[in-house]
Amino acid sequence: MPELPEVEVVRRGLDPALRGAVIEGVAVHDARALTRHRGGVADFETTLAGRRVEAAVRRGKFLWFPLAGTHDALVGHLGMSGQMLLRSPGAPAERHERVRFEVRHPVHGELVLVFADQRTFGSLAVDPLLPTSDGAPGGIGSDLVRVPQQVVHIARDPLDPAFRDRRFRDILSRKKSAIKRVLLDQTVVSGIGNIYADEALWAARLHPEAPADTLSTRRVNRLLDEVRTVLDKALAEGGTSFDAQYVNVNGQAGYFAHSLNAYGRTGEPCPRCGRPIVRVSFTNRSSHFCPRCQPAASRTFFHAPE
Repeated sequence: MPELPEVEVVRRGLDPALRGAVIEGVAVHDARALTRHRGGVADFETTLAGRRVEAAVRRGKFLWFPLAGTHDALVGHLGMSGQMLLRSPGAPAERHERVRFEVRHPVHGELVLVFADQRTFGSLAVDPLLPTSDGAPGGIGSDLVRVPQQVVHIARDPLDPAFRDRRFRDILSRKKSAIKRVLLDQTVVSGIGNIYADEALWAARLHPEAPADTLSTRRVNRLLDEVRTVLDKALAEGGTSFDAQYVNVNGQAGYFAHSLNAYGRTGEPCPRCGRPIVRVSFTNRSSHFCPRCQPAASRTFFHAPE
């Protein structure tokens, strides 16, 4: 699933093309792309036609596009394999194309935005914008102090200027859950998925099953530093691509996969100590870590295999 760096790369690619653009037409080819939309296909198409996009905004793994003259936004979630691609007018249909937008930008002229999704877990919707609970801008990319209704429960991410380290530390001090489980909880901190949780925990020398409430302030601060370092580096490298399912708006893959230290490197030597990276089951996912650099804490739920 695309995580914060991948979604932010898409947002940065879309913003200059869509900010100030008017949606001249919408064609929904697959209603499954509108599972989060409260109306049907016809409502989605007519509601958006003629609307001007104010910006491309992100919080965690959600994207939205505020619509001028309304308190609504077009909201998108890429799910497992969603893509938002910019194309020239008249471009042929993309493989797995679900929705196509014809837009006109005051500078760039006519453009096409395609929402493609192989596994159909992604979604688009028109959603009302609500005031933020903390009085700060709703997300990265806009100063608007509003957030889509379906994103209200999503916490801020560590790259958001409104993210509060102290609040994060306070939440962790009350969580007996494994630290990796907490990092993946989008109501606590958003944008971090399996890949970047494993990478940040490796960098911070923390076992993925270390109970969150046992971590000292110093260790939590270091973890946050490493989370931000990993996310920033992944952003600089265009995100992580293991296959063609994640690409930027121009269809190009990211190359952070070449910089991974733990995730997906089962059996390979740890870049720090040389001991093989291990992989263990974690709910319906896997955790990758170094058993020497990330020793198990006293209250853990599994031990690394030899």
